[in-house]
Amino acid sequence: MNVFLAVISILLLVFSVLSLIRHDYWTFRVFDYPRIQKFVASVICLLLLLVFFDRQSILFWVLTLGMAANVVFLFCLIAPFTFLGKKQVLKASRHIAEQSLSVMIANVYQDNTNSAGCLKVIYKTNPDIVLLLETNNRWYIDTAELQQHYPHFVKVPLENTYGMLLYSKLKLDDTQVKYLIEEDIPSIHTKINLKNGMQVQLFAVHPTPPVPNENPRSTERDKELLLVADMAKASTIPVIVIGDLNDVAWSYTTELFLKMSGLLDPRRGRGFFNSFHAHYPIMRFPLDHAFISTDFKLKKIRRLSNFNSDHFPIFISLQYEEKASRQQFCMEADANDREEAEEKKAKI
Repeated sequence: MNVFLAVISILLLVFSVLSLIRHDYWTFRVFDYPRIQKFVASVICLLLLLVFFDRQSILFWVLTLGMAANVVFLFCLIAPFTFLGKKQVLKASRHIAEQSLSVMIANVYQDNTNSAGCLKVIYKTNPDIVLLLETNNRWYIDTAELQQHYPHFVKVPLENTYGMLLYSKLKLDDTQVKYLIEEDIPSIHTKINLKNGMQVQLFAVHPTPPVPNENPRSTERDKELLLVADMAKASTIPVIVIGDLNDVAWSYTTELFLKMSGLLDPRRGRGFFNSFHAHYPIMRFPLDHAFISTDFKLKKIRRLSNFNSDHFPIFISLQYEEKASRQQFCMEADANDREEAEEKKAKI
């Protein structure tokens, strides 16, 4: 038992240390993802050490203190996304329909054939904007009926698992499909016209993840997100960034994105809203995001029913309020953040 606990404790400590190394290679970045799992495992391991490990050995104290520190460290990282954290986005005080919009984000999993289930979730939820990711031509054909209810749309079906379909009940202007970093990884940039005529800048993104079978490094993902952050920061109108960012809410790169963009994360203080992996409850992470500018308040955010995809859809309802930007505050970038962002954007 002593040997087993020692090995598990050392592995957990190594996994936490590896995630602190700011290297783009996947062997470091992948450990950003399972911080909830590492926290739970560390708590269990600490309890087992206290109950079963030989207390007469120096190793007991080294491992116990190490695991206790690991528990505190991991808790501090995930606590902002629990009810213990401070809410970055305040709740809308009253309903103003002409200044509101709702968005559904769904990575459908390209090989999933349950398009009927996807349509059922969309019709039941009835969002103003629908973003479907990993959509190839078959998914475009199978969801084409949405055009009857969503007259404004952008279709970028691809067979490489990075296709996008954007459907909107609200009028779209200045729509562009851009390939910011990689020639086969699109992003959609468009302006949404609210019912009162106000425009909102929308960025829909789906960069590659740092995993061996996709991309062995996070360089391209980080650069794309930081380029979008610059565009969001420079926007003179309210901004929403949505998509499967292939990064978790608590990673240092997501925090850097928030600092550089001036956007807010509505999950902070409310919950994890883990969207992936839908089929393995023990290995779930918040990968699908909606980040918003400070002039929006939150009406509702929730995770929707799965339709055989490996992701749960995410629904968010927002409301523009003129006074919101004086009540909500974004994270500020310091000189080190700006330097790191410039270094990441200069890579490739």
